[in-house]
Amino acid sequence: MRDNVQKVIDRGERLEDLQQASDRLNMAGNEFREAAKRAQRRAWLQNVKSRIIIISITVTIVLFIVGKKYAYRFQFWTSWYFTWFSDNECNVSNFDHLEHFSNRIGRYFRTRSFSHSDSIALFMENRPEYIATWLGLGKANLVAALINTNLRRDVLLHSINAVGCKAVIFGSEFKDAICDIKDKIPNIELYQWSELDTSILEGAIDLNTKISNIDPGSLIILDHGSPRDKLIYVYTSGTTGMPKAAVINNLRYMLITCGVNSMLNLQSDDRIYNPLPLYHTAGGIIGAGQALIGGVTVVLCRKFSASKYWSECVHYECTVAQYIGEICRFLLTVPSNEYDSMHKVRLMFGNGLKPQIWKPFVKRFGVKQIGEFYGATEGNSNLVNIDNKIGAVGFIPRYASSLYPVALLKIDEETGELLRGSNGFCIPCKPGEPGVFVGKINSKKVINDFSGYADKKASEQKIVHDVFKKGDRVFNSGDILVMDEFGYFYFKDRTGDTYRWRGENVATSEVEAVISNVIDLKDATVFGVEVPGNEGKTGMVAIFDPKNSLDLKGLTGKLKKVLPNYAIPRFIRILSELPMTGTFKLKKKDLQRDAFDIKKASIIKDPIYFLNKDTYIRMTDEHYNNIVKGQIRL
Repeated sequence: MRDNVQKVIDRGERLEDLQQASDRLNMAGNEFREAAKRAQRRAWLQNVKSRIIIISITVTIVLFIVGKKYAYRFQFWTSWYFTWFSDNECNVSNFDHLEHFSNRIGRYFRTRSFSHSDSIALFMENRPEYIATWLGLGKANLVAALINTNLRRDVLLHSINAVGCKAVIFGSEFKDAICDIKDKIPNIELYQWSELDTSILEGAIDLNTKISNIDPGSLIILDHGSPRDKLIYVYTSGTTGMPKAAVINNLRYMLITCGVNSMLNLQSDDRIYNPLPLYHTAGGIIGAGQALIGGVTVVLCRKFSASKYWSECVHYECTVAQYIGEICRFLLTVPSNEYDSMHKVRLMFGNGLKPQIWKPFVKRFGVKQIGEFYGATEGNSNLVNIDNKIGAVGFIPRYASSLYPVALLKIDEETGELLRGSNGFCIPCKPGEPGVFVGKINSKKVINDFSGYADKKASEQKIVHDVFKKGDRVFNSGDILVMDEFGYFYFKDRTGDTYRWRGENVATSEVEAVISNVIDLKDATVFGVEVPGNEGKTGMVAIFDPKNSLDLKGLTGKLKKVLPNYAIPRFIRILSELPMTGTFKLKKKDLQRDAFDIKKASIIKDPIYFLNKDTYIRMTDEHYNNIVKGQIRL
């Protein structure tokens, strides 16, 4: 009996020893994992530091080169080319073609009666000659204004006049659009670029014919220029009103392009698929600039097609592809096919990939790296996500604020105004606190300067004074971001897009994300609208559903499961047409202006529904009047 007891005791001691040994192993394992994480973090930060150093060196080189003459920077690259295709045609443009074409453009426009830094509007669809045209204008010391090709009539006129254009170069495909406004711009010269045997607009000059016999040889440098000289104007997308012309100077074009090239580690043997419009920063600078500045081949298509996106990537053997706005969501709505996995795309970069579709997108298409970036065309600060952090738009080590001076500042959630402390200065956000993203302006450093818009008044409205100390200035992006404790930034909303209902703040981007999932990724945009007799604004969602396939009866129940009551939109507008910008963003401002006014919606025959208890009911004139009078409670 005593022996049995002793055996039990011995066994217990051995078990205790084993448990202690196991605990020690677990502790050692945890310490090892933490050490590995720290090592990985150090390696990653070292990688970031090295890339920042590379960019700094690049900036120094760029400053020297641009100081000599920007246009002649391109003679360093003789191996890159653009592959351009449209429907059944495909053309390859190498260095010589674009160099010769731009020389002809530059030589011809030097003979015209334009003055130094005059603006000339460029209104053409995607093609290599588009880039060569603004490059040639630059060689003639003229500034190209890259006009959104979706604009017509008053908005087109506004964009041309906003920078005082002395001429318009337009493609034959937009002859009708120019014809509609030419009587309103009698003193502006018109140049038509025509590749085919098409008629020339009355009063316009056939540019193709004029330059065909001009010497394509190198131009004599008349003015060496400077890094701060204007190169092009790029217009804002117009989601919140009339487009504004942002100034892109020589150095800014270089910095944007070189920064993306270095941070995303693009290689000279990559092929970049670029379906984005060349009049926009993403397509015309970040995309096309990789060929001009980085020597990377760019496959340029006339326009974006969700159904052809991956098949074209396969056909042209692309290794990198671009996206913007809602493109990734559009691609997910295309039925699965063989091209989903046949492509060789290792990296996609752009902005607008929403966190809720990030994982499904990567899983379905097998893209190894997503380079999500953040920035405003006119801004002086940008962010890039280089390590696949889901949902993040960029990363800045918290110790690097002096190296890259950006910040998040607290705002009033109702008015969007910056909050100031008792000392009169703005209040920086702590990790996890949402705030407006700003970039410190330092006019002595071109990398931190703010060139702004052609409209000086509009530029001044984006500048905040006396932020951290007396006399300092920052660029106010108007975007609400959040930074976590590690330094990752996440886009939250735009100031003015957040509204307050029933005493609660509602972020439109968060509601949009939820609704988009509920309605099978249909196009939807959420905004706040005022209702007479009610405090704040209530939610309204516009949904693109031309086939009327949306189950409105079941929608309320689905929304109640995923949204708090105050965040459920009280109004729904079913769109028959999609008011989209050229950069694949829904035009929210016009929809918000119409609100739930049934008379405005009836002009384009869009039905409006309102939430009556637990069901969305189609609104009539009687319903509208009763809501306005407060006889129907929302």
